[in-house]
Amino acid sequence: MLKAISLFSGVGGLDFGFEAAGFKTSVAVEMDKYCCQNMRENQGWVVLEEAIENVSTEDLLKAADLKVGEADVLIGGPPCQPFSKMGYWSTGDSKRLSDPRANTLIEYLRVLEEAQPKAFLLENVQGMTFSNKDDGFKFLLDGIEEINQRAGTNYSSNFKVLNAAEYGVPQHRSRFFLIGCREGTEFSFPEITHKDQSKGENELLFEGKNLKPFNTAWDAIGDLPDPKDPTLNLGGKWADLLPSIPEGENYLWHTDRKGGLPIFGWRTRYWNFLLKLSKKLPSWTIAAQPGSATGPFHWNNRRLSPEEMGRLQTFPDGLTYSCHLREVQRMIGNAVPSLMAEILASEIKYQFFGMSKRRKYKLMPKKNEKRAISTAVQPVDQKYQDLVGCHKAHPGTGKGPGAIRQSS
Repeated sequence: MLKAISLFSGVGGLDFGFEAAGFKTSVAVEMDKYCCQNMRENQGWVVLEEAIENVSTEDLLKAADLKVGEADVLIGGPPCQPFSKMGYWSTGDSKRLSDPRANTLIEYLRVLEEAQPKAFLLENVQGMTFSNKDDGFKFLLDGIEEINQRAGTNYSSNFKVLNAAEYGVPQHRSRFFLIGCREGTEFSFPEITHKDQSKGENELLFEGKNLKPFNTAWDAIGDLPDPKDPTLNLGGKWADLLPSIPEGENYLWHTDRKGGLPIFGWRTRYWNFLLKLSKKLPSWTIAAQPGSATGPFHWNNRRLSPEEMGRLQTFPDGLTYSCHLREVQRMIGNAVPSLMAEILASEIKYQFFGMSKRRKYKLMPKKNEKRAISTAVQPVDQKYQDLVGCHKAHPGTGKGPGAIRQSS
């Protein structure tokens, strides 16, 4: 069995996918106590509960029972906040490499050089490649080239931003992947397999590709019973407004450009403010640290349960979480969709190790054949009637008020 070293493992999103593809997580390094606890309870992996800068590569290899050069793959998703879209929204820019959290890129490269795995995969937010904000991306490419010069390796470096929904994940989640091979073999990213067929557009683009329709939130969680858990009930100022928003809509429904009441100005809130899942579409990205009104919410006007969030991230069924819902959502929201990891791991096996591809993926959701019936929309609660009126639209282009401040 091929052996993986996992850094910044979180709750194990990448690892679930690599194990589904036939790899074994020999050691996982993670500093978050809740993530470590859940990995141990659910998987029984060797887990080093420590910040990576405090773990020597010698100790890492010893824990994995591996020698230099023996690991088949190094995987990890260094903390992404320094390069995330949220940073650009709030200030019009972000610290990126000057953010102390970006030191994790240095640590990833350090382990890559010292452990010399046969292959590597690094995941991060798509903001890593934003135009004129790609210093972290360039740092990685330069770092890999320097490793090759110092260590005599020949690591290739191939990268792409992938939307998980286009590969069968029932969730829109665009992430940057950097993949390489020690022997210099170039990696070809797999072609997309799914598309949005609900709009009937761009048909010429997909001719001859035999693409399947997106897997939807209904496919992923429509068979689950309602958890009847009071901790999933909404609180806060806007909780009673959510039932008046249709499936697949957000607060924009209640503006003068949509079908509800003009309670908000157009594009004056974050996109996922009062955002509700649609049974006909994939989920939007699961947020790691949501506010009281931050979706996506269930179509039954509540928060998503841990099992539902796990399904939308294509985690294997049967996982348990021994912590508060807030911590569970943070762990799951920070993870990589496991099906996306399984697909890339299968390609790594095929392209770098000459092993056969699977015809079917273990973590691919099955279509829900039960008919989806839209949840009825309720009238706007009386408490919000005083907010109805003329509200000014956001003057910008969707980059956030911080970006407007920066340009003025």
